[in-house]
Amino acid sequence: MPNRRTPSSPAVRRHLASSPFSPAPAPEIEEFNVGDRVSHVRHGLGVVVATSPATVTLKFESGLVRVNSPFERLTLL
Repeated sequence: MPNRRTPSSPAVRRHLASSPFSPAPAPEIEEFNVGDRVSHVRHGLGVVVATSPATVTLKFESGLVRVNSPFERLTLL
């Protein structure tokens, strides 16, 4: 039986300066303001209570949660 491995995530390759291809664009980081309503995959609906360049602090029914950038699991409502 052949070994069929499936990677959990694709490998990230660094861009070589001598490459004729353009590097992959950096993902845009969404900005949130205090008071914004958001939806989180795990915690549900919440409100932004504090922001910094790399994190957002959110208030949910379960308590305060700090989410690090990139905010892949957050959706602005």
